[in-house]
Amino acid sequence: MSNKISHSGVIHSIKDGCIKVQIVQTSACAACKVANHCRSTLSLGSSKNAAESKVKMVDVFGADTKRYKVGQQVTVWASKDVANQALLLGFGVPFLILICVLMVALKLTDSEGVAALTALGSLVPYYSALWLMRDKIQQRISFNLDN
Repeated sequence: MSNKISHSGVIHSIKDGCIKVQIVQTSACAACKVANHCRSTLSLGSSKNAAESKVKMVDVFGADTKRYKVGQQVTVWASKDVANQALLLGFGVPFLILICVLMVALKLTDSEGVAALTALGSLVPYYSALWLMRDKIQQRISFNLDN
């Protein structure tokens, strides 16, 4: 079992030591031969094809920009440890902060509305701190390229 998470993509731009790679994420049923016949019904009667895809841009820093050119096919990868760190910082820690502050605020105020607003407000300093430390985090959590 590989310790890497990888996606194929195309180099969109190269600027200031940053390579922007465009990747297309497709759903698991995108490869299915009958995907066009399968529809998932959404609210209000609208429907979408089950084989959806999303275009995402990934920034790769620290790669040798002279080796690559715009339009080149590459593979973007990150280790599973890096992916787990990113998930923890982006979702795990904020969830714990939200729940802890909600429980404490509910106990202190006996008002669900005030407790909910306090819990949501507690995320502002956390995400502000993440934004201020983005350069340091970027050094630890980064993507790599393979040709």
